[in-house]
Amino acid sequence: MTFLPETGYVPTAEDRTSLDAWFAEYDARSARRDVAGMADMAVFPLNLVSDDQAGDGRSAQWDRERFVAVMTGVMGEGSEDIAFESTRTPVFLSPSMAVVFTDSTMTAGDEKRELRYADILIRRGGTWAFQTMIQGGWGDSL
Repeated sequence: MTFLPETGYVPTAEDRTSLDAWFAEYDARSARRDVAGMADMAVFPLNLVSDDQAGDGRSAQWDRERFVAVMTGVMGEGSEDIAFESTRTPVFLSPSMAVVFTDSTMTAGDEKRELRYADILIRRGGTWAFQTMIQGGWGDSL
């Protein structure tokens, strides 16, 4: 049995469907290395939370230009698509706010990488956008 935190809001089927559709589109853009398209799905300034090699928590705010520059470096150059297999656990705080925990396997060519991260998304005008990215190990680059 899985217990989720009580937020006072019970998501509708549309809430979950729209969030799943948002992630499917984001993953598709990521797979094509469409960093500008990924940025189109964010709210800037974007909050980032991580930790550094010393084990200290770090945070930063990025504008669109910084996001595109850093993510272009992270995604790398290449012609082959990147594939993602992800399990997501959303916690809806309201109809317009969700914290989504993700366990993912990213495959690029013969290389696989296990990822665990969380995103905070907000919905404005019926459209989801990510506003905060949380993942360990990136703090030295923030």
